[in-house]
Amino acid sequence: MAEFDYEELVKATQSFSPSKLIGKGSHGSVYEGNLSENRVVAIKRSSINIGVESQQRDNLKKLDNEISILSSLRESSNIISFLGTATNDSAKSNDKLLVMELMPNGSLHDLLHVAATPPPWPKRVEIAMQIARAVQFLHEGNPLVIHRDIKSANILFDVSWIAKLADFGLAISPGEDSSSQTSTVQPAGTIGYLDPCYTAPNKLSTKNDVFSLGVVFLEIISGRKVIDVSKAPASIVEWAIPLVEKQRIVEVCDPRVPFPTYMEGMIRRILSVASRCLSENEERRPSIGEIIMEMESYNSIERVRSYNITAWASLLQSLILITRKRRKLTSQQWRRAKTHQAAAGDHIVNSDVSRRKTMLVKEILLADV
Repeated sequence: MAEFDYEELVKATQSFSPSKLIGKGSHGSVYEGNLSENRVVAIKRSSINIGVESQQRDNLKKLDNEISILSSLRESSNIISFLGTATNDSAKSNDKLLVMELMPNGSLHDLLHVAATPPPWPKRVEIAMQIARAVQFLHEGNPLVIHRDIKSANILFDVSWIAKLADFGLAISPGEDSSSQTSTVQPAGTIGYLDPCYTAPNKLSTKNDVFSLGVVFLEIISGRKVIDVSKAPASIVEWAIPLVEKQRIVEVCDPRVPFPTYMEGMIRRILSVASRCLSENEERRPSIGEIIMEMESYNSIERVRSYNITAWASLLQSLILITRKRRKLTSQQWRRAKTHQAAAGDHIVNSDVSRRKTMLVKEILLADV
């Protein structure tokens, strides 16, 4: 973990200027920082609540927790990269900064609900796979991490439009050393994404994240906000799951983008997985390993099917070209065959004529190929 100079980061953000503000999380604000050698990073600072000391302490605690979680993780292509920290040496301040990679292309929430052009279907499927892999990295890693706040606003895009999971302020690593701590941490999350089964500290499990992931899947496919009071029902889960169970898939899909018949199978698979993730019975929810296996296996089948269709289409096109060429040559060459037959005289037996015709046809076909 790198230690940055606090004053250097203050200068890099122009003293935390509003013009450098690029986002706000559950416990802090994120600024763009321009370091030396044209290095650009994201700098998170805990939210300062003037006059609300308890809230400020809580925000600092969450930032410390995020630093602890991120620094314990190895690098992953679908988790935001942690670069280091900086601490204010002033005795009067407990200010601490978290330095991360800059994610210049915003959040999934903005892409789905704010951007003028909604994402195409192949990109939506790609995003769903990338976020599932991010959760798999947390749930199957060492240490195991439960994010507790998986939502579209916490899914960010890097310069190459790769989706990465961010904001680990509420994350918990329920290892042996922290078992007493996790047993007292109160349930937390975001309304709409929060697992209704997570009602007490002892209800904490990876299945809480699986529920939130299912909600994100619905959001990606439908383009609908998770909670929309202008619609009935307001909850995306209450609206979408009955439609999925009745196989009314087209009605769930984002109407702003034409329904992709060629991707119908994959979309059905994602919605089916989402439905299982959102089961009221935690035991029936799949593990993240099962989710990845189900989605990737179907995706592989689709790629093979697409390859086979392309191969057959190429073969068919070649046969058509051969046939067209043959049609141009056939009349002339069959006239020549008849001339050879007449010149041979009437004493040539029928079997010999047939043999010559067969040989000529083979000659024509081989020449065409």
